[in-house]
Amino acid sequence: MRELFGTDGVRGRANVAPMTADMALRIGAAVGRYFRREAGGVHRVVIGKDTRLSGYMFENALTAGLTSTGMNVLLLGPVPTPAVGLMTRSMRADLGVMISASHNPAEDNGIKFFGPDGFKLSDQMEAEIEALIHAGVDPADAANIGRAKRIDDARFRYGERVKSSLPRDLRLDGLKVVIDCANGAAYRAAPEILWELGADVIPVGVAPDGFNINRECGSTQPRIAAETVIAHGADVGICLDGDADRVILIDETGAVADGDQLMALLAGRWAAEDRLAGGALVATVMSNLGLERYLSERGLRLERTGVGDRYVVERMREGGFNLGGEQSGHIVMTDYATTGDGLMAGLHFLSEMVRGGQPASALARQFDPVPQLLKNVRFAADQAPLDMLPVQSAIADAESALAGQGRLLIRKSGTEPLIRVMAECEDVTLLERTVDSVVDAVAQAVDSGSPAG
Repeated sequence: MRELFGTDGVRGRANVAPMTADMALRIGAAVGRYFRREAGGVHRVVIGKDTRLSGYMFENALTAGLTSTGMNVLLLGPVPTPAVGLMTRSMRADLGVMISASHNPAEDNGIKFFGPDGFKLSDQMEAEIEALIHAGVDPADAANIGRAKRIDDARFRYGERVKSSLPRDLRLDGLKVVIDCANGAAYRAAPEILWELGADVIPVGVAPDGFNINRECGSTQPRIAAETVIAHGADVGICLDGDADRVILIDETGAVADGDQLMALLAGRWAAEDRLAGGALVATVMSNLGLERYLSERGLRLERTGVGDRYVVERMREGGFNLGGEQSGHIVMTDYATTGDGLMAGLHFLSEMVRGGQPASALARQFDPVPQLLKNVRFAADQAPLDMLPVQSAIADAESALAGQGRLLIRKSGTEPLIRVMAECEDVTLLERTVDSVVDAVAQAVDSGSPAG
């Protein structure tokens, strides 16, 4: 059973349980014991982080826990999450760790894990590690304690890998690109890579101070980037999140395109070139119905999974698919990477612009989305509003109202204490009414203060 782990590792407010230094040390010891090979050899783990102030604390605590079980720790410093997956494999490490809360505010932090193959851990592996955390582990003998070392060129290695996913002769000369790094992990790597490819780079969100990650910038808040595109007459804007594993695009008019539009573009092009494995795209239940229709019209399938890029990747590996992602901007191309890579996906969009000589606006609107509305309701840790009868009744009524006309999705976020209420329907009035009815019921349940159980 998993209690610490959510949809993407362990996450929460820094210095509040479970995201404390003590817990990080225990997690480090448990995961070190879990992955340490007993029959000789070198035992390595790579650790990357984003730019949150609390990253220093968790980096040190995890290092202490890991070295206490005999793991040698290689510290990458601030690098995108996909760089950790890459470096775990390329450095033949037993384990990769990314310290980040992704798109969450600076007060939060999280710990994500990658296995020796560079892919995120399964639910079963996380449950086994959690059992070790609770049980405690014996430390290594004094002579077998691990060492820690800083790796100074991690972002350069990552940059070369990202560029190698593009045609060798591709150049971005003449393209004016706004890159919003969300004051996060890619604040140095992303502008450098774009410049090396020849783009005229206009950076946004590249001055992290430990507190401003994702604040009024990045993929979840692209307003400033959109304004910058207009102000500078840029050709395109690329907005990353705090750990750079997701991307949102902005065309030359300032219009925003989400992950569904980018996946539609790539799926269509790859299928035309006979390189879309399995004739299918893997996405989550949150992806727009318009994307599914777009694929169907081209004889392609949409394979849906639960929310979380980890589940997308698991389905891709099970079915032998090579393209997947999330509406939120995680784009997974397993021919090149083991997890979502916002910068790589953005560069592939630029590649399509260059190859076809088309503006961003012509490529970023591949289909007309079905009207979709998503609202969130925050709740306390000791509450379970979805278990309350008035909420269940409101959900049943909403599903009945949408029957045959749309769909309703209610879920508890795996990364924040939020109930997410999403619906799709061509009838916008009905859409708003059904979503609001459920949101109101959940909000009333939360305000009543009823605890879980």
